[in-house]
Formats: sequence, structure tokens, C-alpha cells
Amino acid sequence: MGADEYRATLDRLYRRRRFGMRPGLEVVRGLLDALGQPERSFPAVHVTGSKGKGSVAAMTQAVLSAHGLRTGLFTSPHLASYRERFRVDGRTIPREAVVDGVVRLDALAERLEREGRIERPPTFFELTTALAFDWFRRERVGAAVVEVGIGGRLDATNVLDSRVGVITTIELEHTDVLGPTVAAIAREKSGILHPGMVGVVGDLVPEAERVVEAEAARHGVPLWHLGTEVRVSDRSLAEDGQRFSVRVPGRSFSEVEVPLHGRFQATNAALALAASLRFAESVGLPFDEAKARAALARVRWPGRLERVSRRPETYYDVAHTPESAREVAVSLGELLPLADPRECAVVFGSLEGKDVPKILDAFAPLARTLVLVPVRSHRGMSTAALRVAALGRFPRIVVAASAADGLRLARAATGPDGFTLVAGSDYLVGELLRGADHDEPDLSDPGLGAPPNVEAGDEGRPGAPARTRARR
Repeated sequence: MGADEYRATLDRLYRRRRFGMRPGLEVVRGLLDALGQPERSFPAVHVTGSKGKGSVAAMTQAVLSAHGLRTGLFTSPHLASYRERFRVDGRTIPREAVVDGVVRLDALAERLEREGRIERPPTFFELTTALAFDWFRRERVGAAVVEVGIGGRLDATNVLDSRVGVITTIELEHTDVLGPTVAAIAREKSGILHPGMVGVVGDLVPEAERVVEAEAARHGVPLWHLGTEVRVSDRSLAEDGQRFSVRVPGRSFSEVEVPLHGRFQATNAALALAASLRFAESVGLPFDEAKARAALARVRWPGRLERVSRRPETYYDVAHTPESAREVAVSLGELLPLADPRECAVVFGSLEGKDVPKILDAFAPLARTLVLVPVRSHRGMSTAALRVAALGRFPRIVVAASAADGLRLARAATGPDGFTLVAGSDYLVGELLRGADHDEPDLSDPGLGAPPNVEAGDEGRPGAPARTRARR
């Protein structure tokens, strides 16, 4: 498969950004029905939450694969390559499968629309979801771990035969899409709970917990809760990760190791262990503690407080909410308690619509130098706007022309006992990880609104920028 053909296929797929996000499951169900319902060919673990859902999904997939289950993993957005969204036992989808799948689904969608079997063209995320489930069936997976795109109730992934539903956290995010309150967001996320499944939930604020409990009770879904049925204890730091113990009903796992930094990854691993165990019980699979331990000890999930270099210590994190920024700040304080803020620097870029002042408030105690960079997305916040938000929070503010330039400046400003942190957006981290030599389109996560160069005449159509505020 040549790079040109692959790139051309992705360019065609990414043009579906103009359709934005659309509410409802009718179109994705129409696509999947025409494919013979591939989403019913495997049992699934369905994972949602405001943060941590990608890490939980990756660790759950690793544990299930270690038990001999051929296991698919579907996550979003990607960092460096579109192919990262689809994995089977850790292997990303081949370019050939992407090209073949997109060509077939494009033709299928056009036919279904002509025949009146779907009322509109599929969005980027709907087509991507159908591609994932179709590929998983072709690969004969015995299980899949699927991360929700946004929300849950009306997300395109909410068509699965889910045996376990996981809700990691709930906080204010995507309020223009999910609702203005934590309770409203909890209603959307708890929409992944269905009769016949079991659930695992993280540490929820009372407002969210009440909603989730009510929805679980309505569907008869028994829940395990972090802090009660699922407990983490005896946590300690290691050179390349951390160690802790996990207890769940009837089981205890002592000295579990994960090669990931951040106290939040201990709770993510606990949720993954609980979800894996509950899934294994649901399909009659004997659960092997040694296999689970070995899988977690090998797991890798880039861009989550990932140390990418030493001297100076340099970390990448995709934190883009105030709460996730606070978690990163606390975790860096654990890792480098003697770091002098005068010797540290933060590289920051953000998409529009994020609570940048509160995010920067969380990072301000870490460093005296802030380097602002543009994010390569049609939704990227300008460095001028970032600078206005940063004024008064950092003694030294530098504006760079690109992420690569910003990283060079920050590392030059970092002292021998300090660190450089890159944070603020998946797309910022992804740009640095993929580098200049790539065959991928713009990393913007399509579906959150149309790009500014939508063709003339699209105004007022589904996906026009001013009107695209629906769920995907």
C-alpha cells in the first residue's frame, strides 16, 4: 500500500468533518445493519468518562488479550496516526484495511442514502465506528474494548453487545454538547448502561453519582464503585512507574506494577482490573492473576505523563481540563519534589472552548516559564488569546511559532534540576510525537464542528459551522 493512496483515502474521509456531529444512532445503525451487524459478533467492554477512559480501555484490552482472548481496542482521538484508533491485541490496523474499509463504507453509505435507508451522510466518527466494528469482525475478535467518543447515550459506539460498562469520572466538559451541568453530563454518560450488563464506576462527585445510581437501578445494572468494592492501597513510586495493591470483591492483587506515571493511573488500573474480571465472569473465562499482572506491567499509553527524555526531564501529557491539569501537577510534584519552579518550563497549547485560565492556574505553581504554541487544528486557540489568559499567572511568557519551536525554547530555558512539561491538547502532543515526516492529515478530531473552509453553499446544511452542535 503506497503512502499516496493511504493519504488520499484519509483526505477523503476527513472531508466528512463538514457534517460535524449529529444526534441519534439511526445512521450508524443503518450502516451496521447493511454490514450484517458486526457489532453483535463480539462481546464488549464499553468505557466512558470525562478523563482516564483511554487509559482504562488500553489496560483492560491488555489484560483480556493476556488471557488468550483476541481483543480489539477502539479509542479516540488519535495522537500520531489515524490507525492508532483501531488495534487487535496491540497491533494497529494495516493501511490496506483502512483504505479497503473506507472505500467500501463510502460506497455503501452513498447507496443507503439513495435508497432512503439512511437520511443523511455518515459523519466522520460514525463511519470510523462502523469501520472499527467491521474490522474487528473480520479479525474474528473474541472481545472488544470500546472507548466512547463523547458522552455515551447518543454516541455512535452505543450499539454494542456490552457486558461491562465503565464510567471513569464525570466533570464539566463539552457543555455545549452534553449539557450545562454535571448532572446533565452524567445522564449522557450513564446512557451506556443497559439491562443485562454490569458496571464499574470511578470516584464521582455526589451530583453525578446520584444520576448514575438512578440510571443503573432503572436498568438493573449492578455497580462496583471505586473506594468501596474497588480499593487501591499501598501505592509507592518506582523508577519507571508505580506499584500498588487492588482489592475487589473476593479478590486481592498485591504489588501490582504499571509502567505509567501519575497517581490517577493507579485508579485507572484498578478500574481496568475490575472491568476485566467482571467481563471474564460474564463470558465464563477463568481469570488468571499472574496473566493480569504481567499485562499491566507491560502496558504503554503514550502522552499520559509520559517521560520522553532526560536531562532535562521532559514530560508529555494530554491534560486539557482544569481537573486533569491539577492531577498532572500533583503527580509531577510526587515525581520531582525538589524541582525548582525557576528551572522549569511549561509548553502549552489549547483548543478553543477550554477553560484555559483554570488550566493555567493548575500549572502556574510548577514553573516560572510558560511557552505558548499554536495547536494544528481548525479549532486551535490563537497564541494571542492564550497570552491574554496567561497574563499575571507566569512571570515569563514566551510565544513560539510552532510546537517544535516551543519545545526547543522550553528545554533551553529548563535548568539541570528542572523539567519541561508539554500539555494542553491531544493534538499538541500528537504533533510532537509524529514529527515532520508523516503521511497523516491534520490531527483535528473531526466531528466537533466543521473546518473554516467548508465549501460555499454548505451554510445551513448539516455540519455547517454555526449549526453543528450535536452529539456524535
